[in-house]
Amino acid sequence: MIRTTQFFLLVFCIALFSAFVPQDSPNAKVLGKWKTIDDATGKAKSIIEIYEVNGKIHGKIAELLTETDQNKVCENCTGKRKGKKLVGMEIMYGLENDGDDKWEDGKIYDPESGKEYSCNIKLLSADKLEVRGYIGFSFVGRSQNWHRVK
Repeated sequence: MIRTTQFFLLVFCIALFSAFVPQDSPNAKVLGKWKTIDDATGKAKSIIEIYEVNGKIHGKIAELLTETDQNKVCENCTGKRKGKKLVGMEIMYGLENDGDDKWEDGKIYDPESGKEYSCNIKLLSADKLEVRGYIGFSFVGRSQNWHRVK
């Protein structure tokens, strides 16, 4: 009888403890560093660090992979980004998880053009992320695949 009581007490304590342990955020799947590929050259261009702020996904340029670009500033940017260094610049923000390895309703900024686009991202595999920028409707836009940096 005591063993049965002890067993149920142990199960109860484990259940109680697990209720207070924070569960992994669905955003955890995309957090980390991702390598971008230049559309024109096919070469690795930058490393974007994806992080979470108040439950939403954001991304900033962590590194430029061309040695001559390390201190480059944004010449085509407008507003608060104008003349700022590219490394450290937040270029993706406000993406919300839709519960299915997709994040939607965010924005992405292209420092080369100085334009901001609506953005959705989709985790294709543990190491491959589809990033789609568009104006208006998602089917009118452009996608890139980013690759996880290990």
